[in-house]
Amino acid sequence: MLAADGISVVGEATDGDGAVALAVAKKPNVVVIDLSMPGGSGTDAVRRIVASLPEVHVVVLTVSSGESDVLDALAAGACCYLLKETRLEELVASIRLAAAGHAVLSRDIVRTLAAQARAGSLGSVDFHAGGAALSARELEVLRLIAQGADNATIGRELSISGHTVKQHVTSIFGKLGVQNRVQAAVCAVRASLV
Repeated sequence: MLAADGISVVGEATDGDGAVALAVAKKPNVVVIDLSMPGGSGTDAVRRIVASLPEVHVVVLTVSSGESDVLDALAAGACCYLLKETRLEELVASIRLAAAGHAVLSRDIVRTLAAQARAGSLGSVDFHAGGAALSARELEVLRLIAQGADNATIGRELSISGHTVKQHVTSIFGKLGVQNRVQAAVCAVRASLV
């Protein structure tokens, strides 16, 4: 189905170890992976792929909408988390967005995380850990990232330049120890900023 939509599929694996080995051998732009595979956890495979190939974008496509699975996969380095009920055109669009460096979450996943954040059950994040406190402006930027805003929208909302937004985003990533907007958004959700 993906090939029919113009996406070049360079390989398929049947388990986590195979997925890691194939990713390392083929160095694709995007890896689409399930969390439930024989021979180990999909989250572990995501972590190993991202550690070996930090430039590869990992899309999780799974049946699990459980909070812990979502957070674990995103913390492991996945940039997208989609449910298998996702329509083909949305899957193709999400893979293309991932290849361009964007993060995508299924609507149901966003609703689940937002509900958990409102209920206060996602735990907490210490934004002052290691002396790397986020500034008030960085917290505003992080809140907007978690709401799905891109840099241009953040700049308009806060009346700052695109360059300044990029500087804040880079600083936030460094202070939180995250690699992408989804991981930053997870921190914001855990801290009940959204």
